Amino acid sequence: MAAPVRPGDEIELHVDSLAYGGNGVARLNGFVVFVRRALPGDTVRAQVTKVKRGFAEATAVDVLVPGADRVVAPCPHFGVCGGCRFQDYAYERQLEAKAAQVRDALTRLGGITDPPLEPIVPARSQYGYRNKLEYSFTQTDDGPSLGFHRAGRWDEVLPISTCLLTTDVGNAVREAVQAWAREEKLEAYDQATQTGYLRHLVVREGRNTGQMLVQLVTAKGRRFEEDYLVEVLRRIPEVRSVHWAVNDSPAEVTNLPTTLLWGEDAIEEEILGLRFRVRPNAFLQTNTEMAEVLYGLARDAAQLTGEETVYDLYCGTGTIGLALAANALTVWGVEISEESVACAIENAELNGIANAAFFAGNVSLALEELRDRSGPPDVVVVDPPRAGLAGKALRRMARLEAPRIVYVSCNPTTLASDVKALKEDFGYELIRCTPVDMFPHTPHIETVNLLERAPVEAQAV
Repeated sequence: MAAPVRPGDEIELHVDSLAYGGNGVARLNGFVVFVRRALPGDTVRAQVTKVKRGFAEATAVDVLVPGADRVVAPCPHFGVCGGCRFQDYAYERQLEAKAAQVRDALTRLGGITDPPLEPIVPARSQYGYRNKLEYSFTQTDDGPSLGFHRAGRWDEVLPISTCLLTTDVGNAVREAVQAWAREEKLEAYDQATQTGYLRHLVVREGRNTGQMLVQLVTAKGRRFEEDYLVEVLRRIPEVRSVHWAVNDSPAEVTNLPTTLLWGEDAIEEEILGLRFRVRPNAFLQTNTEMAEVLYGLARDAAQLTGEETVYDLYCGTGTIGLALAANALTVWGVEISEESVACAIENAELNGIANAAFFAGNVSLALEELRDRSGPPDVVVVDPPRAGLAGKALRRMARLEAPRIVYVSCNPTTLASDVKALKEDFGYELIRCTPVDMFPHTPHIETVNLLERAPVEAQAV
């Protein structure tokens, strides 16, 4: 079908549904248009931004008739800030849309006619749920300000007065650092000109321990008085650890080596009754409340009796593996990040867990050596990045022939393609998929999946 629109056109559209990623889906005489900032049921005036062979993209500029499930967003920065794009969508409908996206991915990409989908698990808290936030500095008339990127604009930072996803203490830390930066007359880094000094602020909070870690990221050079920054932050009793990192590259990254300016080098978090040490660059699920739910579901899916050898792949700081250890014979974790592995080893010692071991390595390269060392696994737990399992990692994991795989996924599309390959090439069947809403008001959804391997004779049939 020839495109009936051109970039720049303004058109009236009625939105029928949500696409994966959160854009509204509308049709103009049968031609599909994906509409940013539009919700199902809305009638909008939208400006076309891109035209492709089979579809167009547009941005809603005015809601002419709001859908029945549109609500008032509580955040003063909503619509301009790049986060929390579904605050104006009734939470019950958010859950339905996310579950539908998982089902659609498993059906369309995974080739499963009737996916074994469990009811979606809603978030315990719709706001104030994040234990980690990364802010960017920007220069304003008042001096350096902290905020987030504007919606759809990676070259512009929106200063914020409050964030509803963190706690009051988290907001207080941001405000304290911003006031310090202005008092010290420091300048925010400009990404376009690559000039200036202050780049990012990372705040991590142990939600069940009340401990906070603060990391300042700057351009190269020691242009501030470290002791005064520490003094400012120590006025907030929850702050236990202050780090400084230098980013001398154009890339906007915070995962950098740090210098400890004051306090402990790590804070602690508590999940499912276990204590976990968290350093600046160690991975931890950013929603502590729902991490407990996620790991509990993984533990249920593993069906451990105390006699099993468990592989925990992409193990991070060991959270899932250690949550399983009490019910397993042994747990063996593999993770490419050496810092995360160091935390995992510490976490095992911290909790007195002697039947878990963790190693730094590339999952796709480490499995053969791990099998030679530990014996074949009875259960494999895998929690890969958004890109899913790389081809070699998937094949080598499947060739372990573990009776059960517990696959924790943060991306339904890559999950679906991996599940399809595991079924068609290696005889694994998806037994159940449980969506878990870790991130309310965003398009993101986690799932916990149980796959079981059919006996060889059954595969032959």
